[in-house]
Amino acid sequence: MKSKAYDNFILLEDEKDDPVDFASFIGSIHHQFEKNNIVINLQPYKMLTLKQLLSFLDISNHHRSNKKSFVLISDTINIDDVPDELNVVPTLQEAEDMVQMEEIERQLGF
Repeated sequence: MKSKAYDNFILLEDEKDDPVDFASFIGSIHHQFEKNNIVINLQPYKMLTLKQLLSFLDISNHHRSNKKSFVLISDTINIDDVPDELNVVPTLQEAEDMVQMEEIERQLGF
């Protein structure tokens, strides 16, 4: 796994080719990142399926219940097919914007 710290989030990216295993791995090390906003880059998975994307749902729900952002980057999935519980955006810039917007909402008490 590769990680890169930004001002208000940590970007994580798999170095292998199995998004389901990556989701499981993220879940197993979640305690290391639970106080940070997380962005997961899924762009390398050119054939990502909705079922594979949904493997991140539990960790996303857990992370967001702790008042931290959890955003997935992927442009291979039709956004209309993704459940509202998952934040999926097509670019890193949009992920940065999403984290910033959610930070502002939390500061305002939403």
